Amino acid sequence: MQDQTALLQALQNAGLSAQAQVPLAPYTTFRIGGPAAVFCTPASETELITALRICKEKGERLYLLGRGSNTLFADEGFDGLVIHIAEGLDAIEAGADGTIMAGAGTNLIQLCKKAEELSLTGLEFAYGIPGSVGGAVYMNAGAYDGEMKNVLAQVRWLDDEGNVQTSSGEALELGYRCSRFSKHGGVVLGAVFHLAAAPQAHIHARMEELRARRIEKQPLDKPSAGSTFKRPKGAFAAALIDECGLKGLQVGGAAVSEKHSGFVVNLGGATCADVLELCEQVAARVYEQTGHQLEKEVKVVK
Repeated sequence: MQDQTALLQALQNAGLSAQAQVPLAPYTTFRIGGPAAVFCTPASETELITALRICKEKGERLYLLGRGSNTLFADEGFDGLVIHIAEGLDAIEAGADGTIMAGAGTNLIQLCKKAEELSLTGLEFAYGIPGSVGGAVYMNAGAYDGEMKNVLAQVRWLDDEGNVQTSSGEALELGYRCSRFSKHGGVVLGAVFHLAAAPQAHIHARMEELRARRIEKQPLDKPSAGSTFKRPKGAFAAALIDECGLKGLQVGGAAVSEKHSGFVVNLGGATCADVLELCEQVAARVYEQTGHQLEKEVKVVK
């Protein structure tokens, strides 16, 4: 790795919490990845904007990390600045007319609980997704026939010039696991969700129903990045993997889950190389036997 001493000193001189050579595995749900050359945890939106400006001035590589639920870091780590957006950017406020405002670092589970507390429905699908608001907006996260696109009213974000912008949900090019941010860049600062009034008991029941379904069907007892592959057109990744008899296929410490073949799990000590090799083998077999091309949903960061 290069020497990012100047970057580290600049961040610390600006009063930001920053360290060198911080292991990234503990910050991801996969529990895989080498160290970040520099790791910064801003305590506010202002600090986040300052860290982004310094990184740009120093010409260093940047990766924004939320709750790490859809991220696979390389074994050698990340040769640049990783900004961890979590505590300090996780405020939740109730707005008018059935809206909730949340910072980019807000845990989706906490957001769902707040909506339940306010008797507002629409976010139940996200209960149990181990991600943040920023990441969910970035990839238009979805589950159980719901997605961010359906409830996202407005987003505050930072453009490449460091200017704060506000865009409506309709302007964000939200599609299947993508948005204008994944296509063109920009940093999500916060979002406003527009929800509908409903009895709190009904909302709670739906959340618990989806939580039970996740526990029953997903390998939540093992580290993973969630669904490993995107849904191919006209099919489902897990069904195709099952059809090809690949459940349980293993490379090193990585394996196709016996419980849900749409998940690659870390059995213990899995490396990024293990996961990528396994994904290549699965995709090759599925294409050979079914003609469907599987594309990874998990974001690989090298």
